[in-house]
Amino acid sequence: MSKPESLLQQMFREISAQGKVSLTQLARSAGLRPANVKAKLRPLERRKLVVYEDRGRSVAIDPEFGYVVGIDLGGSHLHFALADFRGEILNDSTIKIRPEDGPRKVIAQIKEGIRDLASAAGRGRLRGISVGVPSPVDTEHGVVAWANNLPGWTKIHLGRELEKVFRVPVFMENDANMAAIGEHWRGVACGVDNFVFVALGTGIGTGVFVDGKLYHGRTGSAGELFRMNVEWQRWEEEFPDTGYFESYVSGLGIAAEGRKALGAPPPGDVGLREERDAYFVFQAHREGNPQATAVLKKIFTMLGVGMANVVAVLDPDLIVFGGGIAKGDPDLMLAIVEKVVRHIQKEITPPFKLSLLGDKAQTYGAIRSALTLAQEACSRRLQ
Repeated sequence: MSKPESLLQQMFREISAQGKVSLTQLARSAGLRPANVKAKLRPLERRKLVVYEDRGRSVAIDPEFGYVVGIDLGGSHLHFALADFRGEILNDSTIKIRPEDGPRKVIAQIKEGIRDLASAAGRGRLRGISVGVPSPVDTEHGVVAWANNLPGWTKIHLGRELEKVFRVPVFMENDANMAAIGEHWRGVACGVDNFVFVALGTGIGTGVFVDGKLYHGRTGSAGELFRMNVEWQRWEEEFPDTGYFESYVSGLGIAAEGRKALGAPPPGDVGLREERDAYFVFQAHREGNPQATAVLKKIFTMLGVGMANVVAVLDPDLIVFGGGIAKGDPDLMLAIVEKVVRHIQKEITPPFKLSLLGDKAQTYGAIRSALTLAQEACSRRLQ
């Protein structure tokens, strides 16, 4: 049985959550006289966890206490970000990966990327790591369950490997869930407690927030839209790991439909990453190719039907679209999706918005998660 949280831990949690809090507000929430707050905060000062700002009228997390690394593992890239203990990004980098190389090679690239950022940091010490991955995740044990767009990524103990090497707590989460955390923290869903984030990239994923918290479901698969079937007559068919919905509504789906309608894209590198790239379809659409435009209208209509089903089940306040596909022609996508959802759902259609964070939504979510993990570790030591 865990011990009840102390007053000092409660105060540290409030400061951590907001980054900076006025002493008056902190005294009110802690039930203290303002004159007594600084005395209660001395253990945090001694540990260099907090600093005073605004001429001593506010207390804030000390950004120099350490740093965290947030990582976005995509179907074609690794994006790393180094942030201070307040979550401000200090440095970032992106490297390409070849998914067909398998997990060993990619994990080696992850370790190398962390080391490169850590060696360039020159400040404090590493306090936590967080990784967003395109897979359902056992968050308790840091296990990648099965990434259907990354060959060989089944029951990979990535969290354990990173903890062993870097000796800091590691948090792992599904990439769309991680992006939803980022949007709720620093993006267009800031302050919105019931929303759905839809990641449209190589595959499709969804992060669901209910009452201000990420909703995982019974098995951690809440929001895995690739499982959704929107054509009941095909219920008995077997679909590949990508599932029915993702086989159309995704980068790989658009690329496959584009090859049928337009022929093969221009010759070049024929790796798995390039085979899934829908860029040539969007480029042909921008050049006025009617077949390319028809492909996109078909896919966005299917997306709209899928969103109408999501609205029927969750009735969210907001739906946010992110990922590379959402940037291809956002006006066309939003217009078609909204038209379809309004026709099907009418009175309960929520607003649709594009991510404010763009490609960095998952990275911001990873930073936020790493900070939370590191700050929780600090709080336990205060007990």
